[in-house]
Amino acid sequence: MTDFPVVLSITQLNTYIKSKFDGDENLAHVFVSGEISNFTNHYKSGHFYLSLKDEKCVIRAVMFAQNARRIRFLPQDGMKVIVRGRVSVYEATGQYQLYIDDMQPDGLGALNLAFEQLKAKLEAEGLFAPERKKPLPAFPERIGVITSPTGAAVHDITSILARRYPLAEIVFCPVLVQGEGAAPQIVDALARFNRLLCADVIILGRGGGSLEDLWPFNEEMVARAVAASGIPVISAVGHETDFTICDFVADLRAPTPSAAAELAVPDCAELEYTVRYDLSRLKQSMRKKLMGLKQNLDALTSRYSFKNPFNLIELERIRTDQLAVRLNQSMRRKTADARSALSSVSGRLNALSPLATLSRGYSITYGQNGRVVTRVSDVKTGERISVLLNEGTLGCVVDSMEEKHE
Repeated sequence: MTDFPVVLSITQLNTYIKSKFDGDENLAHVFVSGEISNFTNHYKSGHFYLSLKDEKCVIRAVMFAQNARRIRFLPQDGMKVIVRGRVSVYEATGQYQLYIDDMQPDGLGALNLAFEQLKAKLEAEGLFAPERKKPLPAFPERIGVITSPTGAAVHDITSILARRYPLAEIVFCPVLVQGEGAAPQIVDALARFNRLLCADVIILGRGGGSLEDLWPFNEEMVARAVAASGIPVISAVGHETDFTICDFVADLRAPTPSAAAELAVPDCAELEYTVRYDLSRLKQSMRKKLMGLKQNLDALTSRYSFKNPFNLIELERIRTDQLAVRLNQSMRRKTADARSALSSVSGRLNALSPLATLSRGYSITYGQNGRVVTRVSDVKTGERISVLLNEGTLGCVVDSMEEKHE
């Protein structure tokens, strides 16, 4: 009797192969360097799917969402990375692949890379544009301060504000400024100030620290909250040489928290000096103006006409008489011209008037219909007609008609 070998299903075979991979301690914890290709960020699950390759070979890899969310940068094709993970088999396809737990850039640090990536992204969106920047109020009544309640920054800010401009009210919102939970607290504080409208300008800051310490101010959620603020925001994170994403999106960047306080408010001492200086200039200008008016008044009072007001009245009377004479002459001239023009027009009208013609012995004949008779044919024998003379009208009856023939 022939012994048949054990026949395995595909599932059994893939499961067996997977168990071999999973049981190999050398494959359970591996560090692999390679270049990313075919990268896909699955928008629904949040998983990363990619390939890692070198000059000769390639391996498929996957990074599940819970691990992908922990890395600070966004992987891209062509990027060289070092990954930590395990090698196993995906039973459904029988394909072995690398399951990545952590990923770091090979060369530039992860935080530096994440910083540059986010900076380029937000700059492309126009969030750094100068025309977006809101001007700071000249005389703010309320200053919002977002920082740690235990750091030196809050003391520096409040002491400088109180010294420079004690008229302003300080509205303090304590938050974490580093570590887990710092970014959401900062975002919430900015939203609260904008919702309650309890500040005219906001100082967002903290003291110096490492790149990791300052990282909440490089988070995208914080940068977008600063950019969206309707209240002007001064970013004052770290020391003068430290730059964060918040510095680029804020309406004004201050090198230190102390400098932010100085930029947020005017100096009362300088204001007092300015007011005193302007008041002094105003007084000097008024004295100069009064002196000029006095000189003009003195010049007027020294005139002969001012010392003898009756002479001034006499001069005005003479001037009035002269004007009256000129007016009468002008009226007579105008009247003569008008009379001459009227006479000329009257003569022309008389020459054209039918009445003038009648006075020379002529007459106008009207038919029974009231129309002027100009031809013999306009009337009939026996028709009553009216004859208009210079001094009256004759009623006549046509007895006979004789038409003139030339």
